[in-house]
Amino acid sequence: MNIKKLSTKQADFAAQLDKLLAFEASADEKLDAIVAGILADVRSRGDAAVLEYTRKFDRLQFENAAAMELPRADLRSAFDALPPEQRNALEQAAQRVSDYHRRQVQTSWSYTDEDGTLLGQQVTPLERVGLYVPGGKAAYPSSVLMNALPAKVAGVSELIMVVPTPDGVKNQLVLAAAYLAGVDRVFTIGGAQAVAALAYGTATIPNVDKIVGPGNAYVAAAKRRVFGVCGIDMIAGPSEILVICDGQTNPDWIAMDMFSQAEHDELAQAILLSPDEKFIEAVAQSADRLLEQMPRRDIIRTALENRGALIHVADLDEACAISNRIAPEHLELSVADPDALLPKLKHAGAIFMGRYTSEAIGDYCAGPNHVLPTSGTARFSSPLGVYDFQKRSSLIMVTAHGAQKLGEIAAVLASGEGLHAHAQSALFRK
Repeated sequence: MNIKKLSTKQADFAAQLDKLLAFEASADEKLDAIVAGILADVRSRGDAAVLEYTRKFDRLQFENAAAMELPRADLRSAFDALPPEQRNALEQAAQRVSDYHRRQVQTSWSYTDEDGTLLGQQVTPLERVGLYVPGGKAAYPSSVLMNALPAKVAGVSELIMVVPTPDGVKNQLVLAAAYLAGVDRVFTIGGAQAVAALAYGTATIPNVDKIVGPGNAYVAAAKRRVFGVCGIDMIAGPSEILVICDGQTNPDWIAMDMFSQAEHDELAQAILLSPDEKFIEAVAQSADRLLEQMPRRDIIRTALENRGALIHVADLDEACAISNRIAPEHLELSVADPDALLPKLKHAGAIFMGRYTSEAIGDYCAGPNHVLPTSGTARFSSPLGVYDFQKRSSLIMVTAHGAQKLGEIAAVLASGEGLHAHAQSALFRK
């Protein structure tokens, strides 16, 4: 396997790194036009349009609009039918995710200043959230837990899930996860038409305040277009992993950690930074040997050869500086003292500390959310969490005494802006 090997000693290293990281997520104009048409059609014709697109794209014919919704009993049946080992794993993962996210809950607060003015912040949950879950080949019950449980912890009143079921095939583990996570309603629709239904609402499907969850290029384009009508979580790019290793970890472990993200799709990115050249070579040899064991080896090979790299750095400090430049989705610190590196790291979606902390554990059951910023957006974005399902309202209550002082201040500033009604409004209460 031909994984790029780079060194920070190369004169053109910066240019090589920029080329490696380059990912143009520009929307395909034809795709975007198709999505725009679907959104407009669903907004205009509602259920009829959703039924038509579901028949066309998923080869699924519903008797009527009501048939798009799965009975809750089907979710319970899917959960009850799970093999004990699978049910136990799902329950343990759900418990850990819930426990972690309960610590993120924001609470309301207020204080009274010296003028007797009450100031504060009221925190309230969103009322209704839409969760998009991929169907068909890409079925991720873990994503159901990661998106639904923080919403429930936040106090969201109603969680509406949409999941495509091409040819009527339902993923039972996804339905079981929806039952366990407390999803309120499930509609077996997908694609841009499902995003449109959630954003605009139809006679059967209620409109939501926010849409979360991963999807294909059509879903991503639809989410981008409906932002403003409702909220969205993020527009996610390909999966990424960056490993910083001091050279003392088993090279097989590191190679497999890189595989774990590369197997997502051909555009995924896996990069190793290490000051040990012999270790880099050992990881390359491990990757060559282990690849043939992988069912998704063709995808892994393509991802690693096109967007992967093994980079020799001067030391761990330089590795941290490069990591900050990359701002990775997943960052593994496979070193003797990961705590020592934390103060030097500014940008990462999730940081996996120590030799025994595989990124894959974070994907499923560690507790923190696996919905993370990609494509360098960790510079200004955070993992999905309870805070994404809460909103804040400012509180202001001025007393008669406070109105005297604050009215004067507001009037001076309003007059300076030429807004005389503002000034008079503030002064009238003196």
